[in-house]
Amino acid sequence: MKKHLIAALCLCAALSDAHSQDYKVKVAETDEKMEQGNYRPSWESLANHETPEWFRDAKFGIWAHWGPQCVEASGDWMARKMYLEGSYQYKYHVEHYGHPSEFGFKDILPLFKAEHWSPDSLVAYYKAIGAKYFFALGNHHDNYDLWDSKYQPWNSMNIGPKRDVLGEWAAAARKAGLPFGISLHADHAWTWYEPARRYDRSGEKMGVPYDGWMTKADGVGKWWEGYDPQDLYAQEHTPSKATWADGMIHQQWAWGNGASLPSQKFVTNFYNRTLDAINRYDPDLLYFDATVMPFYPISDAGLKIAAHFYNHNEKMNKGKATAVMFGKILDEQQRKAITWDVERGAPSKMIEQPWQTCTCLGDWHYNTRTYEKGYKSAALVVRQLVDVVSKNGNLLLSVPLRADGTFDEKEKAILDEIGRWLKTNGESVYGTRPWLVFGEGPIAGKGIALNAQGFNDSQYRDMDSREIRFTQTQRYVYATSMAWPKDGKLTITSLASGNKHIGKTIKSVYLLGYGKLKAVQDAEGLHITLPKTANNIAPVVRIKK
Repeated sequence: MKKHLIAALCLCAALSDAHSQDYKVKVAETDEKMEQGNYRPSWESLANHETPEWFRDAKFGIWAHWGPQCVEASGDWMARKMYLEGSYQYKYHVEHYGHPSEFGFKDILPLFKAEHWSPDSLVAYYKAIGAKYFFALGNHHDNYDLWDSKYQPWNSMNIGPKRDVLGEWAAAARKAGLPFGISLHADHAWTWYEPARRYDRSGEKMGVPYDGWMTKADGVGKWWEGYDPQDLYAQEHTPSKATWADGMIHQQWAWGNGASLPSQKFVTNFYNRTLDAINRYDPDLLYFDATVMPFYPISDAGLKIAAHFYNHNEKMNKGKATAVMFGKILDEQQRKAITWDVERGAPSKMIEQPWQTCTCLGDWHYNTRTYEKGYKSAALVVRQLVDVVSKNGNLLLSVPLRADGTFDEKEKAILDEIGRWLKTNGESVYGTRPWLVFGEGPIAGKGIALNAQGFNDSQYRDMDSREIRFTQTQRYVYATSMAWPKDGKLTITSLASGNKHIGKTIKSVYLLGYGKLKAVQDAEGLHITLPKTANNIAPVVRIKK
């Protein structure tokens, strides 16, 4: 009787929270009902959730941001840019596949075969080089689900590889003993695909509509007979303000500035698909490429997804919370409820709540031009990892895969080098916490601002040996120089004589991967002479408290 009373009270509270704000588009829970439990769809209730310690200890994860947009290997947002007349992706598509009025993105989907994809081998390798959690793409802005989706017929079991991609990734992560994350991005397909209803404004196809106008009736006799392109493109709506302005979507990402208001059918469909993925694969982490939450602030969808995820996670883990849900551009209150994600960048100070940066070796989707021009070096990735960890964050690194499910030899060389550095220096990363100051150096003192979601990671290119970052455990303080000093001399000013951080004279330090070193401490700093033979990325010295 008591359990029924508690459940009833939770349900009433959830209904009260859901109606406490006048959302323009409220989800319908006819098909997928929000899990009841300790969390309700309100910021106040969700703020009771704490980012789990396993995530704070993990520090480094790898992401397979992989799907059918890798087929043409022309880079991220390919399924949108192929409809932007004159863009590189448009030109490449027309030359190699056909005009978007005749061969659209829907026709790319069967070409996504994943013929050499081995999730067990990939995840095992990622774990071997030091990843402590793994993320897979569930859907992207292209609106194609990478699992046997109940609510999206355009999915990887029906079209393309004919495999439950998400399910196989989940099984591989569990086999490797890694926490599993899913990223879901299809909430923006509504505006993102609007160019699919354009037409060429010049040339022999001028005025011919692209395939974003097609419906189920147009498929008779074609390979996609029985499928409705509008289930993929979602364009049966009034277009957004300035829809022909290619960059306007960025200003409308938070559903303002004239963005077309999504229908209840579209919002509920995304909600249903998300709950379907959560209920099937029991992820530990959930990522959205959204400002705050999906459809926030125009809908209650994001808050309900968060409450469902937290409640479902606790239920599956017998009351123990292991869940981490990410959102972007969060205020202080929102960071208490979900975990802040910074895209391709980092804040310029230590953050009280745990957070994460997501970045990529190259382009988010596989891009042959990135392969030719060069990926981020192992040194750049390590610098970002060290900087982020010193500020109480984690690094999620995307490794672009080709359409066949493999990465190239250049990526492997970079990952191997990162793995070697972590094998030697991982104790300064995993399980650590920020020190009293996060770092010192010319860049540490600049206060480089974030740009929208982040986008300030160009700072890592300019770091040299003067740039020091700190972490600590109960026993040690770790100081990492962002580059190997050319003269072998390293000075750490934060550890000068009489400093308030250590409170004692430092007579020797230990260089990870090498051994003890002599050090001289004076009013200018702690002066260390490094050996000539060591890693070529970033030396880490360990100091006993």
